[in-house]
Amino acid sequence: MTDEVDQGKLFRARMLVLLASVLWSLSGVFIKSPPFQSIPEVDRGLILACYRALFAGLFLLPFVKFKYVRWRPGLIPLLIAFASMNLLFMTAMTKTSAAAAIFLQNTSIVWAMLFGLLFLKERIERGSILAMFIVMVGILCIVAGDWSGKNYAGNLIALLSGISYALVVIFFRVLRDEHPAWLVALCLLVSAAIIAPWVLNLGISLTGLQLFLLATLGVVQMGTPYVVFSHAVKTVNSQEAALLVLIEPILNPIWVWLFWGETVSIPTLIGCSLIVLGLLVRFLFFRPKQILKPVNA
Repeated sequence: MTDEVDQGKLFRARMLVLLASVLWSLSGVFIKSPPFQSIPEVDRGLILACYRALFAGLFLLPFVKFKYVRWRPGLIPLLIAFASMNLLFMTAMTKTSAAAAIFLQNTSIVWAMLFGLLFLKERIERGSILAMFIVMVGILCIVAGDWSGKNYAGNLIALLSGISYALVVIFFRVLRDEHPAWLVALCLLVSAAIIAPWVLNLGISLTGLQLFLLATLGVVQMGTPYVVFSHAVKTVNSQEAALLVLIEPILNPIWVWLFWGETVSIPTLIGCSLIVLGLLVRFLFFRPKQILKPVNA
């Protein structure tokens, strides 16, 4: 009976990881939606990054156990990296395809391994070297495929968002003794606060529908999946959770195509496929010591 109960608990936990992945994958649906297209493209990334982080941070505050709240100097580089990642990803989503933006950001896993080697002296297993090579080839396909096209700048910004996301993961490892909900809520709210002066200075008034969608984006696409995922990984091991989370970058461009008809170029499609292959190799042949998905950018 105990084994049956445990298996049932494991199944529910897996379903929760999948649910979190599906919710994370909705970012493109919101960001590419027509109500946000009326916002000038040059300002859209700032506005979306600010309000999404604000609403998600406010949503997560009730989950923070305030007895664990404390300040450490290591929080400063984490907050800077998180704010950069948030702004870069949202900007990339407005300037390139959802597929390129989400897959280039997911190269953070490779950058995190490199940074872990450089800064934390973590050893890179041989199985991961092949994965890193495959992912790098995928990056080259996406970036070189649109070398002189309109999405080139967006692709580079998305790649930078992946690098900054890797720094977030590294600093979360350094601060692993801190309460995760506190770290994520703090990162979100400080990120919003850093961007807010520029947003307010734009003088752009948002409609009621745009504010509603931003609140939904923050709560449904960012805040809720964090709570669901953090609960599920108490039961699901890190390697399995990492594989299930790969559903997110795959679904993201599919949703955008279904809802808004955004197509993906052949080089981007090839590059995204290679990145998925590289990530699969990494998780199938190299058991990660820790999978930290505090919140999807």
